[in-house]
Amino acid sequence: MNPENWTQVRSFVLLGFPSSHLLQFLVFLGLMTTYTVTAIGNLLIIVLSWIDRRLHTQMYFFLRNLSFLELLLVTVVVPKMFVVILTRDHTISFVSCIIQSYLYFFLGTTDFFLLAVMSLDRYLAICRPLHCETLMRGHVCSQLVLASWLAGFLWVLCPTVLMASLPFCGPNGIDHFFCDSWPLLRLSCGDTHLLEMVTFMLSTSVSLGSLTLTSVSYACILATVLGAPTAVERRKALSTCTSHLTVVVIIYGSSIFLYVRMSEAQSKLLGKGASVLSCIITPLLNPFIFTLRNDKAQQALRDALGWLRLTAVMKLRVTSQRK
Repeated sequence: MNPENWTQVRSFVLLGFPSSHLLQFLVFLGLMTTYTVTAIGNLLIIVLSWIDRRLHTQMYFFLRNLSFLELLLVTVVVPKMFVVILTRDHTISFVSCIIQSYLYFFLGTTDFFLLAVMSLDRYLAICRPLHCETLMRGHVCSQLVLASWLAGFLWVLCPTVLMASLPFCGPNGIDHFFCDSWPLLRLSCGDTHLLEMVTFMLSTSVSLGSLTLTSVSYACILATVLGAPTAVERRKALSTCTSHLTVVVIIYGSSIFLYVRMSEAQSKLLGKGASVLSCIITPLLNPFIFTLRNDKAQQALRDALGWLRLTAVMKLRVTSQRK
């Protein structure tokens, strides 16, 4: 098409929703339940690890940042889905679509870096405990987290700028429930080879790089754990590592799958499923897998609930005495 005849698309239509009213209601109900539980669970981790001194450790500092990251990630995608289902307006403006796409991949990339940092922290705590306190001091942990966020912010900036500069002259239907990059690229009427190459190189380097560091760290951890003198020590170390590895497998597995393209029909359906797994299910499982099954976190939660119960009882007594 002649560039002079291009008409820039100003909005897109999200097509990845069921057409049946019953299915839409069920999807909305499931999303509302999932989002509520995700928000409460991750906020609970953030608050507990902030106020309880027993949780003022490097591991819970990283977990607090991971919970905040997961909460932002699910908030980038799910509220727009609520709006689409409730209003039946599937349109999203061009600017909003680009912003949503950028935030999604920015947070997802930061997730990779943060998981790699957490695996390094677990390696030092289990394999090099004497060096851990020296190397992973408070300011070092803060710098590692800040570096993870900054790297995620910059890593996807170039592909997003290139995507925003592409011509979109129609059609404007995105076969997804949010503004994913691959469906957007298919809608462009310009040359996308450069962007596809840059996106592939950046996504491959960050995913494989962080996965390699994580895998090496946990391989060393596993070797150390298996050599522990007592079964109690092995069980304690494996309990923490199993939690981390579960989330690592879910996040990396779903992300790698999205870049292994199958047939067109299969990739659309399964790609949506992998996206649901990475941006909705993983933030939901994070509080239960990482923290709320931990003894210290459970005790902190019980103490917090006991304090809230005691406060409520005291307020009721004061109110009844005034009456």
